[in-house]
Amino acid sequence: MSRLNELIAGLCPDGVEFFELGKVTEYSRERIDASKVNATNYVGVDNLLPDKGGKTFSNYVPTEGRLIYFSAGDILIGNIRPYLKKIWLATHDGGTNGDVLVIKINDRSKLMPEFLYFLLSSDGFFIYAMQHAKGAKMPRGDKSAVMKYAIPVPPLPVQQEIVRILDKFTALEAELEAELEAELEARKKQFEYYRDMLLTFGDDVPMVRLGDIAEFSYGLTDTAKNEGNARFIRITDIGVNGKLLHDDCRYIDHTPENGKYLLEKGDLLMARTGATYGKTMLFNEDIPAVYASFLIRIRFDANTVLPDYYWHFAQSTLYWNQANKLVSKAGQPQFNANALKNVFVPVPRIDEQQRIVKILDRFDTLVNDITQGLPTEIAARRKQYEYYRDKLLTFKEKVS
Repeated sequence: MSRLNELIAGLCPDGVEFFELGKVTEYSRERIDASKVNATNYVGVDNLLPDKGGKTFSNYVPTEGRLIYFSAGDILIGNIRPYLKKIWLATHDGGTNGDVLVIKINDRSKLMPEFLYFLLSSDGFFIYAMQHAKGAKMPRGDKSAVMKYAIPVPPLPVQQEIVRILDKFTALEAELEAELEAELEARKKQFEYYRDMLLTFGDDVPMVRLGDIAEFSYGLTDTAKNEGNARFIRITDIGVNGKLLHDDCRYIDHTPENGKYLLEKGDLLMARTGATYGKTMLFNEDIPAVYASFLIRIRFDANTVLPDYYWHFAQSTLYWNQANKLVSKAGQPQFNANALKNVFVPVPRIDEQQRIVKILDRFDTLVNDITQGLPTEIAARRKQYEYYRDKLLTFKEKVS
């Protein structure tokens, strides 16, 4: 029998008591002056990392007022859009704001911070938080409902053993994931090298000014909604890998008036402003969709440039070297159609474009597709960890 089974059999053979969170913890009531926080010890919702990634240094630090105080061992949870799963077990004292829940344990001789952190970082907790969240566009967790979330509180030795096991398992999982991440990064660099090589030609392939072969159109100025008959694609819907994101979707009613903004398969969308300028997405969906004003739609004559070929080109060093020189950086970066027209594209024969696309699509699938290759293995490792953790934290409830 394992050490954990021995402890459970000896200390709680009839089950474990469950308590509402509000019976064993409370929200922080203490305050700290803004003058006592800095980028290291101020934690806002923006520098809590999604998917239980902990926290990073803050880019914004308040300079006046009184902030919510937290201390080492408290648990901080992002209360805006709970589905982002932002949670951190504090390792030091500091301050935060009202968008972050600071949960303090009433009696640490009965409930370990590390054990509570493992309980609250479960998907079950975040599903519960979303079920009770208020607001559609920017859902916010219900603080009173959070305190009604029921948790098991086994005897302290059982908690300690579970924390020991999960800490060890977490370290092993992190080590294995780091190895996979390193291999994935190496594959990405290899992909970038071969992509640039395939898109580098001799004098026999013309470099053509984009404005001479493409049609540009700015998007629709309107407000996205939570429902409608067409997907409303915004600048934030283009992922870091140039693919359409399917989280936090927004919609719009497609009408004859905005029909010119309706996308067709093979259209390309480029972000024209802000930190994401120049990022390009290939639209290949079988859904009605309209694109927003901060995007530029790019269309080609299919006999001149294949959309897939241009998309790969728009991810390459050859493209970005030009884009970074052409963008206007006075204030917020702007990469408008006039600048985009001056990008030069290598235009080989269509059959050569098809050959290049076929090769680069295979590389792209290996590196980026979540259903294949290394990202799938990384996701499987995480799922395995989640399953094992949830199993360890599942107890029979003691009947009074």
